[in-house]
Amino acid sequence: MVKQSIFGRIAQLAKANINSLLDQAEDPQKMLDQMVRDYTNNIAEAESAVAQTIGNLRMLQADYNEDVKNAQDWGNKALAASRKADEYRAAGDAADAQKFDNLAKVAIQRQMTAESEAKAAEPSIASQTEVVDKLKSGLDQMKNKLNQLTAKRNELVARSKTAAAQSQVHDALKSIDIMDPTSEVGRFEEKIRREEAKVLGQQELAASSLDAQFNQLEDLGEQTEIEARLAALKSGGSKPALGAGAPAASGATINEADFDKL
Repeated sequence: MVKQSIFGRIAQLAKANINSLLDQAEDPQKMLDQMVRDYTNNIAEAESAVAQTIGNLRMLQADYNEDVKNAQDWGNKALAASRKADEYRAAGDAADAQKFDNLAKVAIQRQMTAESEAKAAEPSIASQTEVVDKLKSGLDQMKNKLNQLTAKRNELVARSKTAAAQSQVHDALKSIDIMDPTSEVGRFEEKIRREEAKVLGQQELAASSLDAQFNQLEDLGEQTEIEARLAALKSGGSKPALGAGAPAASGATINEADFDKL
C-alpha cells in the first residue's frame, strides 16, 4: 500500500507542468522553492521505498535461484541413485537396488517440491520486477523534473535580480538626468540660473547709475565751457582753450525770441 502511494505521487509529480503551475502562482519564486523542497523530500522518500522494493525483489530472486539450484541438485541425486540401483540390480543385489530406487524417488519428490516453489515465485518476481522498473523510471523522471525546477528557479532568481538592478540603475539615471527639471541636477541648475539672473540685474542697475553720473559730468563740463567763453567775450580776449575751467553760473530761462532783437 505504501509502495502504491509513493508510486502514485511519483507519477503525479513527474507529470506536473511547471510552466502551467508558474502561470497560476502569485509568487513564482516562492512556489518554485516550495516545489524544490517537496520534490527533494519525495525523491528521498521514493528512493527509500524503491531501495526496499529492490531489496525484496533481490530476496525473491535469491530464493528462486536457490529453489532452481535445489531442483537441479535433487534431480542429479535422483539420477545417481537410480543408476546405483540399476548397478545393484544387474549384480543380483535386489535389496540394495530397491534401497537406491527408494532414494531416487525421495530425491525426485524433493526435486518436484523445489521446482514447484520456484515456479510459484515466478509471478511474484515478474510483478516485483515491473514495479521496480516503474519506480526507477518514475524516480528518474522526478530527478529530471527536480533539475528543471532548480534550473527554472535559478533562472527566475537571476532574472529578478537583473530586473531589480536595471530598475535601480534607471532610477539612479533618472535622478541625475540633466534634462529633467525635477532632478537634483535640474534643481541645482535652476538655483544657479536665478543667482546669475540676480547678478545680471545688479550689474544692470549699477550700469544705469554710472550712466547717470557720467551724464551729469558731461552737463557740468558743457556749462563750464559756456561760462568760460562768455567771460572771454566780455573781457575782449580770445576764446579760452577747450576744457578751461571757470566758476559755473546759475542757469537762466532762455527765450528764443530775444535772439531776434540782437
